[in-house]
Amino acid sequence: MEHAWRIFFYEDKNFQGRYYECNSDCPDLSSHFSRCNSIRVEGGAWVIYERPQYMGYQYVLMRGDYPNYQSWNGFNDTIRSCRLIRYPSSRHRIRIYERPDFSGQMLEFSEDQPNLLERWRYRDVYSAHVQDGFWVFYEHPNYRGRQYLLEKGEYRRHSEWGAPHPSVGSIRRVVDF
Repeated sequence: MEHAWRIFFYEDKNFQGRYYECNSDCPDLSSHFSRCNSIRVEGGAWVIYERPQYMGYQYVLMRGDYPNYQSWNGFNDTIRSCRLIRYPSSRHRIRIYERPDFSGQMLEFSEDQPNLLERWRYRDVYSAHVQDGFWVFYEHPNYRGRQYLLEKGEYRRHSEWGAPHPSVGSIRRVVDF
């Protein structure tokens, strides 16, 4: 069975103008379009990056329509690489810790957390252990601000998931529905 993993990048808002269709990882999109103002994800879950070679700000997009760059929390119309998130299980489980190296208070959960402060008395997450699935840490509550994709594994300090500081306001599972 062929998978329908597809993402469309449009140069203009509301799916207008030239577009580029992609169905696999692409380390450099620069030759396909100069700006990206809307995106349609028809299959799969994707990480898009502001710079080539999967660098810079990252945004995790699941199936749906994103009519302008603000709809994916983008800071501008620059997208230069993308990667398909391939995940082996539909189970999701993560542990977060108040201090580096998995020390201090710990919280384990398997559902989205739109406002982490409602369950976690700390503003910061210093280490995390992803036991199942893929997760996205957002800098602010309600899935806003900078995003960081965490795959299955151990993250002993916030710099290991690419964050300049440990602030985490919300956490979401990556699902393809």
